Amino acid sequence: MLGYDVEYFSDAADEALTETASKEGRVLLTCDQELFRNASVRGVEAYLVRGRTEAERLADLAERFRIRLEIDVRDSRCPKCNTAIRAVPKEEIKDKIPEATSRFYDDFWICPNCSQIYWQGSHWKKINNTLTQAEKLSKLLDHL
Repeated sequence: MLGYDVEYFSDAADEALTETASKEGRVLLTCDQELFRNASVRGVEAYLVRGRTEAERLADLAERFRIRLEIDVRDSRCPKCNTAIRAVPKEEIKDKIPEATSRFYDDFWICPNCSQIYWQGSHWKKINNTLTQAEKLSKLLDHL
C-alpha cells in the first residue's frame, strides 16, 4: 500500500523464499533468524526485521531502508498481488461493494489484476494509525 514493489509469502518454504529473492534481486525481509542466516550464507541480501509490534517492525524497516510511512494512493499497490491500483468511479463498482459502503464512501480504487476493491474505511484507518505510530518510533530511532 505504500507503493513499494514487494511480494509476501506466508506459507513458502525457506528454500523457495531464498531462491525467489536471489532470482528476482530482492531483499529478503524476515523475522526468522535461521532463514536470515541461511539466505545470507547463500549470498542473498537479507534483513532481519526487529520489533514486537507491526509499528515497531515498520519503524525498523523505515530506519534501515529510508522508506516513507504514509499511503499515497497514486503510488499504492495491491497488498494481494502487488499490482498498482487505480482510481475507479463508484458507479463502476457499485454492484461489487456493500450498500452501506456505497452510501458512506465516494473514493474507490481497484486492482486491475485481481479486481480487489479498496476504500478508506475502518481497515484503512487502522493501517494509517499503525503507520503513524511507526513514524513516531522511526523519528525516535533517528535521534538515538
